[in-house]
Amino acid sequence: CIILLLSYSLLLSPSVTLTKKKKTQFNLLSIVKYCDYMLSSRLVSTVHALIVGTLCLYILWFDEAVNKDPVWGDPRLVKLNVAITCGYLLYDLLLLAMHWKTMGDGFFVCHHLAALYAYGYVLGRGVLPYFANFRLISELSTPFVNQRWFFDVLSYPRSGLQVVLNGAAMAVVFFVVRIAVMPTYYSRVWSTVGTPAFERLGPGPQVAWILSSVSLDVLNIIWMYRITRGCYRVLTGSKSTRTKKQTSDIENHKD
Repeated sequence: CIILLLSYSLLLSPSVTLTKKKKTQFNLLSIVKYCDYMLSSRLVSTVHALIVGTLCLYILWFDEAVNKDPVWGDPRLVKLNVAITCGYLLYDLLLLAMHWKTMGDGFFVCHHLAALYAYGYVLGRGVLPYFANFRLISELSTPFVNQRWFFDVLSYPRSGLQVVLNGAAMAVVFFVVRIAVMPTYYSRVWSTVGTPAFERLGPGPQVAWILSSVSLDVLNIIWMYRITRGCYRVLTGSKSTRTKKQTSDIENHKD
């Protein structure tokens, strides 16, 4: 995780280069947004999401050991995927702590801490590989969220075709990988609870697994609601004083 944390930090340099190239556009931005762009982890977040999301799908489709035994299956690939994610989460928490006044988000912190709490058992004991990997499918929605932020920073009109298409794709993908998969995930949870494999876990991993799953999905439902409202306002051309705040809330979600 420490090595990955340092690797993510090195990836910030391309975003700084991009900032210099777009300096003329940024002259119109507020100091806060300029600082946010310079220091945020949007590019790192997208790279992380593509790597982790792709590996997650590979494991779900081809890793027979994990799919056959979701609690105690061979966790080697899953641990690699989780380690990448933990490195990113630690990096992002560090960035938030350093620039809380401009980037602080309570939902973000809750999301990251809940994930780290559960993933600690995966890395430490190699348990629940199927469920840990399944949660990572949600990262496939992150590139669209980040792209929406870039459009906003570069002052693309919200009614523009590129922005509308990305927003629609963001809403659809977010729903598919975070909301629509809930019945599948919790049906597997239900079929596992009470089995001998589940009892072998002990109370620590059991509580971490269930509590983090429910907490993360509550946050996903809240974010889905905000995204849906944002899409509705854009598609209907509705304008209100709340639109900018809501859009900011959506864009603050990177994971």
